[in-house]
Amino acid sequence: MRDIDQLIDEALDTEERDLLHALGDEQGFALQLVGLFGGRTGWVSAVMIAAQTVIFLGGAWATWRFFNAGDTLTALRWGLPATVLMLGSTMLKLALWPTIHTNRLMRELKRIELQVARQHKA
Repeated sequence: MRDIDQLIDEALDTEERDLLHALGDEQGFALQLVGLFGGRTGWVSAVMIAAQTVIFLGGAWATWRFFNAGDTLTALRWGLPATVLMLGSTMLKLALWPTIHTNRLMRELKRIELQVARQHKA
């Protein structure tokens, strides 16, 4: 039995076939990350990535100071902020995952919508 995608491709006219190929298969991870910066809310993702980078660098610096501390009190003064900054950095990064999954879902819904429109048209 032939692949369902091949059957759909044969049933589409040229314009619809081009649109379906533009949607393409599932994007790789790198393209999904680039997709965060598109659309009306792309600037929010850019600000979050910039803030996450600054917080991570601050956490890395505090971690370095923690490991070079000579006494326990100094280690605590650098270790606690290092932990908080690294956790904050992780939380900001994880806040972008729902956007990636929403973009994937919308892409698949567009594919299904095109297929349904074609079936309804025929």
